[in-house]
Amino acid sequence: MTRKIAIIGNPNVGKTVIFNKLTGMKQHVGNWPGVTVEKKEGRFKHKGKTFHITDLPGTYSLAPHAVDELIARKYILEEKPEIVIDVVDASNLERNLYLTHLLKELGVNVVVALNMLDVAENKGYSIDAGRLSETIGFPVVPMIATKDYGFKELKDALVGSKPTKTTAYMQYSPKVENLINHLSKEISADKKLSGYPRRWLAIKLLERDPEVLKCVEKSIRRQHIEKHLENAEKITGEDPEIYFTDKRYDHIMGMLPRFMKKSERKDVNHTERLDNLLLNKHFAIPIFLFLMWSLFQFAFTASVPFMGLMEYSFEWLGSAVSPMVEDPWLNSLLVDGLIGGMGFIAVFIPPIMLMFFGLSVMEDSGYLARAAFVTDKFMYKLGLHGRSFIPLLMGFGCNVPAIMAARSIESNRDRLITILINPFMSCSARLPVYALFAGVFFPGMEGLVIFSLYFLGIIAAIFTALLLQKTILKGTATPFILELPVYQIPTLRSTLIHMWDRSAVFVKKASTVLLVGAVFVWFISVHPWGAPVEESYASSIGKAVEPVTKPLGFDWRANVALLTGFMAKEAVVETFGILYGVEDGVAGRISANMDWLTAYAFMVFVLLYTPCIAVIGVMRSETGSWKWPFLSIIYSILLAYSTALLITFIGRSIL
Repeated sequence: MTRKIAIIGNPNVGKTVIFNKLTGMKQHVGNWPGVTVEKKEGRFKHKGKTFHITDLPGTYSLAPHAVDELIARKYILEEKPEIVIDVVDASNLERNLYLTHLLKELGVNVVVALNMLDVAENKGYSIDAGRLSETIGFPVVPMIATKDYGFKELKDALVGSKPTKTTAYMQYSPKVENLINHLSKEISADKKLSGYPRRWLAIKLLERDPEVLKCVEKSIRRQHIEKHLENAEKITGEDPEIYFTDKRYDHIMGMLPRFMKKSERKDVNHTERLDNLLLNKHFAIPIFLFLMWSLFQFAFTASVPFMGLMEYSFEWLGSAVSPMVEDPWLNSLLVDGLIGGMGFIAVFIPPIMLMFFGLSVMEDSGYLARAAFVTDKFMYKLGLHGRSFIPLLMGFGCNVPAIMAARSIESNRDRLITILINPFMSCSARLPVYALFAGVFFPGMEGLVIFSLYFLGIIAAIFTALLLQKTILKGTATPFILELPVYQIPTLRSTLIHMWDRSAVFVKKASTVLLVGAVFVWFISVHPWGAPVEESYASSIGKAVEPVTKPLGFDWRANVALLTGFMAKEAVVETFGILYGVEDGVAGRISANMDWLTAYAFMVFVLLYTPCIAVIGVMRSETGSWKWPFLSIIYSILLAYSTALLITFIGRSIL
C-alpha cells in the first residue's frame, strides 16, 4: 500500500531540497484544486514501502490570513496524510517550533526533520535531538540536506512511524483551559463538527478564526458556542489571537534550555560577512543591479552554441521533410509553417533555461530574499508593500503565476497595484524577441541591451505605481516583515529541477498555443494561395495598421508580429520566422528592413504593450472585474506607443 505523507515547513528551511532529493525526478507539478497556486507531488520507495508525498507551501503558521497558509491547513485537515514531515531550521528553533506546536494542536502524526545542523553549529548552538524528541513528543531526525546527511534515517523514521494520539498538549491558564473544555463539549454535541479535532477547533474559535467561525454558523449549538466566545477577551485580558500566540512562544522559550545550549561565539560567520557587503547601504543596490546584468549576459553568451545547434537541427529537419512531401500545400504547412515557425522559437529555449538556472541559484543561495530586503525601503516610498517584491520578481519568469502570487498581500490596495504593474516585469516570453534583435543589431552588447530593457520595465512599473497611488488607488503601504535565510550553496539537483519546472512552461506553450499560432500565421501569409507574401492576407492586415505605426518606423511585418503577440509574446519571433522564411536568413532580412534605433524602439514596444491573453485572463480572475484588465490594456498600449515614439524622436534628432 502507498502511504500518503506531506512535507511542511517555514520558508527557507530546506524543505524543497528534501522534497527533491526524496522524490528525484518522480514528481509532477499542477495546481491545487480551486486555486491557481502550484502544487508539487512525488513518490519514493524505501524498504518495500511506497510513499506519496505532497509538498505543502512554505508557511510560518496555519492561520487563514494568506492563501498558502490556508492551503496547508486544509490539506492536513481534509486529506488527512498519515505522516507530516515538519522541516525545522536548527539554527532558529524558537521561530520554527511554533509551526511544530500548531501541528501538535491539530493532532497529526509528525516526523521532525531537524535540518541545517551545520548552520546551527556555526552559530554556536548545540542541540540534543533525543531530548528535543522527548520534549515535543515527535520523532526527530538530525539532517544537513545540502550534504545528503540524514536521509536514510528520515526514510527509516517514515517507515516505522505509526499514528499516535497526542494528549500532552501545552496548558494555558486555568480559566482559558476551562473555556476550551466548555467549547469542546459544545462542539462534540454537534455531529457536523465531529470531523475536526475538538481542542484545536475550540482554540480557533477563541482566536476568531474566520474559516472556523463559518463551520459553526449552522451548528445546532451555535448560541451556546457564541455565549462562551463572548467571555474570551475578558478571560484572556487582550485580543485572544495575540494571547494564544504569545503563550505559545513563551512555552517554546521555556522548552529551549532542555535540549539546546549556546556557546559564546566571537567569530563572524559567512552569512554575516556576506551581509556586511551585500546589505551595505552604499553597495547593496549597485551589487543587485550588477548581478542581474551578469545573469542576462551569462544567459545569452553561454547559450550561443546551443542556439546554433537548435537552429541547425530544425534546418536539417526541414530539408529532410521537404522532399518527402509532394503536395505543395502540405509541404508549405509542414516546412514553412510548423517546422520553420516552431524551429525559430525553439532556438531561444537555451537562453531561457540558462536564465532560470541563474535565478534558481540566486534563490536557493538565499540572495533573492536579500534583494527583497534591499528594495523594500524604496518600494515603500512608491506606496508598494514589501511583499510585492516576490510577485514582481516572479514576473521575470512568467506574469501569470506572478499575478497569482499577489494573493499573499492582505491589503486590497497593495495587491491591486502589484497586479497592475506586474506586466511591466519582462517575462521570459519576451526574451526570444530581445535575443533576436539584440543579436542582429547589437552584436557584442547583447547582455547590456537586454539588461536595459529589463531596467526600463522596472522604471515603467515605478512610474505606474506612483501614478496609481496618486490617482485611483490612494493610500499608504502596510509594513513588511521579512526573515533573511542563511546563505547556502545550492545543490545541482534542486537547481536543475527548478530550472526545468520553469522552462517547461515555455516548452508547453510552444507545443500548444504557439503551434496554433504558427498555423494561423502560415495560413494568412500564403493565402490567397500562390500569391507572394507581400500580397497575402498578412500583408493586408499589417499595412492597415501602418498609418499608426509609421512614425515608429515599423513595417507591415512588424505590425503583424505585434498583433500576434497579443496571443503570446513568443509568437512575435515565430511570426518573423514565418513571414521572412527561415531558410532565407531571418536576421539578414530583418536588418535590411529596420535600423538599430527602430529595432530598439520595437523591443521597447514589445516590453510595454498589452501582456498576452493568459495574463489578461488571470487579471480578470484575481481582481474579480473586467475593469482592471481593460485599464491595463489601454494604459499599456498608450505607454508603449508614447515611449517608443519618444525613443525614435530623440534618436533621430541626435543622429
